[in-house]
Amino acid sequence: MEAGATLEELGLADVPREVPLAYPGAWPRESGLLAGDRMLPLDRLVHPDRTPVLCVGSNACPGQLRHKMDTFGITAPVPMVRCRVTGLGVGVSAHISRMGYVSAAPVHCPSAVRELVVIWLDARQLAVIDASEGATLPDGNFVRVRLPVPDVRIELEDGTVLPEAFAYANRRGVLHDGDGLPREHPGQRALITELLLASAELRRLFGDTPEEFCARARADAHLCVRGTRLFAQEDRMTRSGLEHLFAP
Repeated sequence: MEAGATLEELGLADVPREVPLAYPGAWPRESGLLAGDRMLPLDRLVHPDRTPVLCVGSNACPGQLRHKMDTFGITAPVPMVRCRVTGLGVGVSAHISRMGYVSAAPVHCPSAVRELVVIWLDARQLAVIDASEGATLPDGNFVRVRLPVPDVRIELEDGTVLPEAFAYANRRGVLHDGDGLPREHPGQRALITELLLASAELRRLFGDTPEEFCARARADAHLCVRGTRLFAQEDRMTRSGLEHLFAP
């Protein structure tokens, strides 16, 4: 990675919170240090003084991550490390976000092997991400869970296997593929198109196109709640397989 390259130069400046159809945003192709609007080389992959959080959605997008930190005036750099993950799939959260998109969520999948990103957060940064995911609220959409080792194996680029990492699991579960199994997240535009085609009531509430869906969701938090309830009413939801990790 070129030292001091900007997010714009690297194609990593997407902010799905502002452009929902960009979700989950562009992920870095190699590990780096997010420092303001720049990605810098990392001098190490493991940061014992920070909390490792495995990202399956837009928290792996430097533009989105920078936007969240900027909102709270946090300027400290964030190490972002590419990794190979076994035992975890990327499903679809069973809720419609107030940001205008339908988020990704981790699902239990022993056979899955994915290339994902771990972000290493200090205490203030972790508090920001917890809040952005609703993990601090009793009825928030996500819960931060400690991933089970060795069921979920996270291997860094240098071969290091993490002994501990966290992820945000959806409190309500995930959407299924029609056979009761968690469906994979295909990207925002494809996902919303498929969801709208499958439900006349969802089209009535959110319109006929992904653009209409995102605009209406962003404009009306109550509509997002209605759409989320519709997933349950139309029996589109299933368990992520991570519910046993929720704290009592």
